[in-house]
Amino acid sequence: MKPMPVREIRGRAIPLPGNDIDTDRIIPGRFLRCVTFEGLEKHVFEDDRQQYEDHPFNQERYRGASILVVERNFGCGSSREHAPQALFRWGIRAIVGISFGEIFFSNCTAIGIPCLTLDESDAYWLLETVSHHPDEELSIDLETVTIRMGERTLRATMPEGARQQFLQGTWDSTQTLLEAGEAIDRLARRLPYIAGF
Repeated sequence: MKPMPVREIRGRAIPLPGNDIDTDRIIPGRFLRCVTFEGLEKHVFEDDRQQYEDHPFNQERYRGASILVVERNFGCGSSREHAPQALFRWGIRAIVGISFGEIFFSNCTAIGIPCLTLDESDAYWLLETVSHHPDEELSIDLETVTIRMGERTLRATMPEGARQQFLQGTWDSTQTLLEAGEAIDRLARRLPYIAGF
């Protein structure tokens, strides 16, 4: 199925304070032995949630939230596609923060989760506001790269290449390659180091 363009994401948010939250905290390594990604949502932040009863992902008031608000260097650490997959399957459709691990950002883009960055003061305002108003909806506009909550509009940033992938519906690189299969075959037949021997 062809990926759809993503221009706007609306939903309630879940705040997750803390810098340098790595992929092993998002989905602990013992859950990576799966053959598919199905069921990973049950183990999102498994260890943190057991250790801290008031972890946001344990709180009923954030159940059904689809936008994750984080701090600095979210998704750092080891490269594991399981981390964004687990978040996606839990219901997260966009992530907003101060900064992201580079590979985590790419893995999110590849499955259709846009990651937008805010300056520090706006990110902390959003974290605080969401924690006090968990029922209020956020709106993320990828055309204007803005985030709106209540009367306030925040200017975000996003790498232009990733933004265009979402706007054009080409964020799923595997599907894009499959759709270009005939063109790839035609080009391969013209390459002397493939067809000329």
